[in-house]
This record gives sequence, C-alpha cells and structure tokens, in this order.
Amino acid sequence: MAQTLSKEIVLIGGGHAHAIALRQFALNPLPGVRLTLIADTLHTPYSGMLPGHIAGFYSFDQTHIDLHHLCQFARAQLYQDHAIGLDLKRNQVLCAHRPPVHFDLLSIDIGSTPNQIQVPGANNYAIPAKPVSQFLNHWRETIESFARHPTHPLKLAIVGGGAGGVELALTMQQGLFVCRQATGGMRNIDASFVMYTASFPEIHLFHQGQEIMSSHNRVVRKRIAQLMGRRDIQLHLGERVTQVSEQGLQCQSGFTLECDRVFWVTQASAPPWLKAAGLATDTDGFILVKDSLQSVSHPQVFAAGDIATMVNHTRPKAGVFAVRQGQPLYENLKQAVLGKAPKPYRPQKQILGLIGTGDGKAIASWGKWGLGPNPLLWRWKDWIDRRFMAQFEDFGQSPTHPSLAPIPIPPERLSSVLKRVITDNPKLESLIEIENPGDNLALSSVTSGLLIEGMDFLTDSLRDPYLFGMLATHHCLNPILAKGATPHSVLGWIELPNSLPTQQEETLYQLLSGVLQALTISQTQLVGCRASLGPRLSLGFSTQGYADPEPVLYPPKLQPGQVLILTKPLGVGALMTAQEQYKSKGRWLEGAIASMIQSNYPASLTFLETGATACTAVGNLGLLSHLTTLINNTSVSISLNLDTLPVLEGTLETLRHVRSSPFHQDNSSSTSTTLSEPISYLQNVSSFDSHPVYPLLFDPQWSGGLVAGIPHPQAEECLKLLQNLGYTHSAIIGEVHLPAGDLPPIQLIVNEE
Repeated sequence: MAQTLSKEIVLIGGGHAHAIALRQFALNPLPGVRLTLIADTLHTPYSGMLPGHIAGFYSFDQTHIDLHHLCQFARAQLYQDHAIGLDLKRNQVLCAHRPPVHFDLLSIDIGSTPNQIQVPGANNYAIPAKPVSQFLNHWRETIESFARHPTHPLKLAIVGGGAGGVELALTMQQGLFVCRQATGGMRNIDASFVMYTASFPEIHLFHQGQEIMSSHNRVVRKRIAQLMGRRDIQLHLGERVTQVSEQGLQCQSGFTLECDRVFWVTQASAPPWLKAAGLATDTDGFILVKDSLQSVSHPQVFAAGDIATMVNHTRPKAGVFAVRQGQPLYENLKQAVLGKAPKPYRPQKQILGLIGTGDGKAIASWGKWGLGPNPLLWRWKDWIDRRFMAQFEDFGQSPTHPSLAPIPIPPERLSSVLKRVITDNPKLESLIEIENPGDNLALSSVTSGLLIEGMDFLTDSLRDPYLFGMLATHHCLNPILAKGATPHSVLGWIELPNSLPTQQEETLYQLLSGVLQALTISQTQLVGCRASLGPRLSLGFSTQGYADPEPVLYPPKLQPGQVLILTKPLGVGALMTAQEQYKSKGRWLEGAIASMIQSNYPASLTFLETGATACTAVGNLGLLSHLTTLINNTSVSISLNLDTLPVLEGTLETLRHVRSSPFHQDNSSSTSTTLSEPISYLQNVSSFDSHPVYPLLFDPQWSGGLVAGIPHPQAEECLKLLQNLGYTHSAIIGEVHLPAGDLPPIQLIVNEE
C-alpha cells in the first residue's frame, strides 16, 4: 500500500542550499513527506561560475541548475511564482500569481539583492547584479549591442568595490574582448595581457572606501589594484554615488560620469515582506537563525544562504557559505519531520577565496595569505566548480509511478475545498453551480440552437496542480471552441495521489483554483465534480457548449482559396516527453507551459469574426491527424508549409535527443495503406521526411492551438487580431486548393529560396 503523506515541506527560492537539500531528499527520501519548491525561475545560477559565464568561458547551461529536473528527481512539486508574503498563523506562503500555499515546515533561500533604495535614480536606471536572471538579460543586451555596433564608444560603470564588483569588472572586460575578437580590432602588445584599441569600451569602478575588496588581505588587494591598472579599468576610490540618471551617475564629491549602463553591486538587502510577516530579522532585514538554521522567532521556519544571518556566527554574504549549509539544512528538516532535536551547525571562520581575473587566471585569498594571478589557480577553481555542478547534471531515469485502483473521496471534502476557493476568491463564486458535490450528474435548461458536447482527460507531469488545472481545463474546452460554440458548463473528474485528508484538500484547493481561473475567461460554469484516489494527479472534463446554427464550424467546410492559420506553436509533446527523460531545459518547458495555459476562447471568436468556415483543435493526435478531420468529406486539398509552422523554443534540439512518446509513435505510423492513418494523406513524404520540422506533424499537443480555414482577403486582418490578443506565434501554415485528383490531399511544401 502506498505511504500516506504526513508533512508538507515548502522551500522558497532555488538557492545553493536548497539545491543541495533537494538532491539529498531525492537520494534519501523521507516517507511521509511532500516537497514543494516555489521559485521565480526554472534555472538557478551557481555563483561560483557566473563570472566565468560573463567572461565567455562557460555557457548558460554549464552555470545554471535546472530546477525542473532537480524537482523531478526529488519527486517535488515545482511552483514557478514569486513569494510576496507569509501568513505565519495559518502557515501559508502568499504568492503573486496563485493561491496561498500551505506548509508544515518552511525553508527560505532566496538570496539577496544589492541595496539601491537610498540612492535617487538607482532603482530606475541602475542594473542590479541580482536577481541574476535579470542581470544576465541586461548583459546579453550589452553584448549584442556591442557586436552590432563595434565602433560605437561604450562606457560602463560598476558601483561597488567588493569582491563581486571587482570580479564583475574583470570578467565583463574579458566578455567584451571575446565579443570584439569576432569583429577584429585588437592587437597583442604584451604576452601577459591583450591591449585593446582606443575604441574598446571603458570600464569604471566606483567604491566609497579608499581600498577595494576591504574584506580581503592587503596582498590580495594590492595585486587586484595593480591588475586593474594594467588592464586600464579606471578606479574611483573614495567616491560615494549619490544619484543615477539615464545619462550616467553623480558622486557626492561632484564628480559626474556619462555612461551607457550602470551596474550596481553594493551591500546586499532583503525583501521587506520577511520582516512584515513577523519573522525576527537583523537591521538589514535578513532572517535571524539559530545554529540549527531555524528562525529564532518561528521554529517552523528555516533559512539559509544570503537571506539568513546566523546569530552566533556572523559571516559574509558569500556563495560558499550557502553551499555548505545545504547538508545541515537537509539534516535539520529531517530532524524536524521526525520530531527529533536539531543538530547545530558551525560554519568555518575562514574560506579560501579563488577570484577569477577574467583572463584564464585566478587569485587565491586565505586569511592573510594571497597568491596569483596564476593559470593553475584558475584550473583549480574550474575543477571545483565543475565538480559541484556535476551532481545536478545526471539524474538517471525518471521515477515510475505505482498503479492504484481509484478510491472515491468523500463529497464533503470536495465541498469544503470549493467553499475555501470561494472564500479566497469571491469573484469565482458565479462559476460554481454544484448542487450535490461528488455527484456526476448535472441538470441545465436547454436554449435554442445547437448543444455541442466533448470529453477529455489528462495526467499531470508538471508537479504544479494550479497550472495543471488551468491547462487541463483549456485542453478539454478546445474541441468545443473549435466548433464555434460558446462553452456553457463542465463536469469534472479528479484523481489525486494517495495522501492524508489535509494533503488531499491542499492539492484540490490548488487544482480547482487553477480550473476556475481558466473558466473565468469564457465564464463557463463548473456544474459537477467528483474526486478519487489514483496513481497520479489526473483531471478530466465532460464539456457542454451552445452555438447558433448559422456560424457553427461543424462539419468543417474548407473552401479553395482559403488559408490555414494556427494559433499556437508546436512542440509541447516533444518537450514534455523530454522533461520526463531529463533531456529538456527548464526555460524551454517554461515556454511550453505559457502556451498551454493560454486560452483559445478569444481566438475562436476572432475566427468567427473573420469568416472562418472550418476549425479544429490540435490535441493528442498531432497536427496532421487533426488536419485530416478538416479534409474528410470535402473536395479540397491542402498545401502545408513546413517552414512556416510555429515551433516552441528548444523543440528542434530536443527532437535530436529524446525518445518519442507512445503518442508520437502511433501518430506517425507509416505502415498504413488506407486513409485510416494520417500519414496516408501526404503526397510527398519521401521528399520531406528529413526536414527538421517534419516530426512535429505527429507531435501530440496538450492544450494546443486551433487551426482554421480563413478566406484569403481576411487572412492578414485575422492574423493581426490574433497577434494583438497575445497569440504571438500564430501563423499562416498553408493554403486550401481544388482537389488533388487521385493524389493524397495534403502536399508538403517549403519556402522557395
């Protein structure tokens, strides 16, 4: 019998300590524990390798931990969202874009951000070094602009003369040099350093102290200052920046600098919601924790990394301390679950600092001792960093899921959850019309016109019941929308993984909140719902909609001269299969999720407004199979342009490495000899089966796009309306022609060169 869950551990933030703790939970799972990670990004950066990434030595993937793969390995739920507050009386995390998340134990590892608030203009015009994802976006824009305009003068300012600011200045210069190498314009004049032409960007470092890197010893400070002098990085010591504007910055001394970008790497700060929640904090807002990493004020809350201040062991805000807190954090969360006393953790007093100089060398700093710059030290640092990241790169096979016969959940439990949803979201009350929760029967009055019904079912692989509720709802409504009908009501069927009643209710709360959020777009009512226990979280709907006979799009009536427009990109099936095999990227999955949770309701209205006569929803059977439904019983043929099919980011790369899903294999079967199989509809398979997009004709889509036949004169107007509604990938993918005679009715084409 499956182990019932007994504790909810919620982790806020994907910092170093949480990454290590999640890996430990994966390797040493605790029966009775459910893990949930709330993070605002699916890729968490490793601070030790970020300078090397900026310098051009490492790729994005080499320097970031894929949190989706890590959570999948740890069997943890992953909620991509911003935590904005805590309700410590109810033990809830308040999020920006989803319902509150309940916890029994909470851990916070969200890092810190540079303190900009007290400097006028800094919040608007300076680029903080954290959050790293936003900083890297700005750095990427800087590099791309520099590459496009290599002769345009570029001047960068960095505010903050600690180790972070110094390393950023050195590695930024190297990154720009690597970019310039591709465009020429530099010359070697010294074997130890490359001198740049006069047009090479200027880098200015501002520090209010008289010496940079004050936390390091005199030897290291002197060598860094000498190195920056040789590399023509201009130091402005004893300068306190008092204002930042679009044109540059101004110092207290009156010195001003006009520059293109200002990067902010000053003393760290904490978000105000931690203190507002009632947690004990230090004067800078960081959570005060005991030796056990537990909050001194709330024992159910743990904290690690930069966001935490150990009351008995004050240490600098450095990544190495966060890394070493990962194991004791895991141990003490485990102790708390088991009801045992926590184990004290004492961090080391001194750390070995290996500071990359951006040119394939590093400087070592230990207490009063310093050495370098030296390439051997860089190789040592590189080995340490790669070894750390290697533990997050290969998670083996995806875990299997046991089979379990459905066990009904008491209707009163479902009723209790629905009342909670309404209490927390009063605007959703009008969408719930359930007289007898748990009953799979609903009555409604029939209006004039056509009643159109559908039914579908999905199993969750996102590990986020709120998002899954949204996408499953959109998926099940799509067939109704493709007929030109307005959704009226849905009957739901839910299967929950085995757990205690409190965990069942929390999962139901998140799931139904997502369902009702999706139903608000078309004002569709939930008129019945039934829940049971099953092997995995699953959700299905019986859907009903009404349509006037005149504009209904069923049966489809494609006409020669029309064009085919697709609202959403392809690739969902490939990316979802890849993530099950640990072969996708979190950022690619992020794009797939954004596509899946987008409703097709506005698109269906647009198609009707612009004269559509046929429409289909791309679903589990893939694009080609659904196109055949538009052709059957009509005397037309289609030319389908492989080059204009919209594709999700990462899909083509994924197709080269991932094993196909069973759906894909069935959809692309080439053994058929009759029109009962989709591939038999194609005229010229052999000419295009090596095209990189060809496999996506068979790729299953969950909550995929709509394809409609639109009169050619209205096509551009339709496409423009769709783009304005947020269907940014919508595209014309083919045209409708007269019958192809004895040939199969679908011809594949590509753009002429």
